Amino acid sequence: MVRKILGWLRFSLAIALTLILFSACQDRTINPPLSRDRATTAQPCRVVRHQMGETCIPLHPKRVITLNPSTFANCWILGIEPIGSADEIGAPLPDYLQGKVKQAEFIGSYDSPNLEKIARLKPDLILSNSNMKGIYKQLSQIAPTIQLNTPFPPLGWKYELRELARILGKEAVSQQLIDRYSQRIERFKKALGDRRHTLTVSTAATGEGVLWAYGRKHFSGTILEDLDLQRPRSQSGDTFYVENLSEETISDIDGDVLFFMLWGDQARITLEKLKRRPLWQRLIVVRRDRVYFVGEHWHESDFYAINAILDDLEKYLVNTPQTYDRT
Repeated sequence: MVRKILGWLRFSLAIALTLILFSACQDRTINPPLSRDRATTAQPCRVVRHQMGETCIPLHPKRVITLNPSTFANCWILGIEPIGSADEIGAPLPDYLQGKVKQAEFIGSYDSPNLEKIARLKPDLILSNSNMKGIYKQLSQIAPTIQLNTPFPPLGWKYELRELARILGKEAVSQQLIDRYSQRIERFKKALGDRRHTLTVSTAATGEGVLWAYGRKHFSGTILEDLDLQRPRSQSGDTFYVENLSEETISDIDGDVLFFMLWGDQARITLEKLKRRPLWQRLIVVRRDRVYFVGEHWHESDFYAINAILDDLEKYLVNTPQTYDRT
C-alpha cells in the first residue's frame, strides 16, 4: 500500500513539473518576461538575443525606427516599413532607392540621433547599431531596442541581411533574396565567359579633396570576387578601403575598367582637379576611355544597393561592346 502511494506521489510530482516547465516555455516564446533592458510593451513579444543581451520585441512590429541607412533599406526589402530613420543631415533619398522605398521621418544623423524625436514617434522597436552603444540605455527606455552587430570593417552584406532577418523573424525572406542573388551571379558569369579570369576591375571614389579605392573586403569587392573578376594589386588584399591615395599613387586605381564613385557635393570639384593632373592622363583605363562614373550605391551594403552595383557591372561589362587590350 505504501509503495502504491509513493508511486502515485512520484507520478503526480512528475506531471506537475512537466506542466510548470511547459508553462514557462510558453511564456518564453509567446509572452515572455520583460527584457533585460527594461523596455516595456503591451504587445505579445518574443525574446531576441543581440549584442546587449536579450530584448523582448513585438511579434509584428508596426512602428520601427532604424539608426543606419542600410538597415532602413533592408527593412523594406524584408517587408517592414520604418517610420523613422537616421541618415546624413540633409541627404535626400538616394537615386537607387527611388521608387522602391518611401522616405521616413528624419530623426537625426546616424552619428547623433535625436532622442526627443524618436520618443515623439512612439516606436515599438528601435534597430540600433554598434556605434550607438553609448545611448543604448536611453533608447531602450523609449522602446524595445536591438543593437545590431555592425563592426568596422563590416562582416559583409549577407551577414547584415541575415542578422536583421533573424531579428525580424524574416529568415525565409532573406534566404530567398540571397538565392536570387546567387542565381544572378551564375547568369552573369556565363555572360562574361572566360573574360572574367583576365579582366581587371578597379573601383575608386573621391570626396572633398580625398581619393580612395575599395578593397576586396568591401561590399562591392565581394561581388567582384563572386564573379571571379580580377583586381589591381593594391585592391586585392584583405582590405576594406585603400585610403590616402595621392597623385603619386594614383596608378593604384588603374585597370582594364574603373568604376568611379563621386561622394558628396564637392566630389566633382576634386575630380576636375584630378583630371588636369598628368598622372591621371597616363592611366591606361583613362587613355582607353574605360572609366565609368557610378552612384553612391557602390558605397552601401543593403540589398537594393547590391543589385544596383550588379546593374552597373552588367551595363558596362556585358552590354557595352569593348576590348581590353592593355597596350
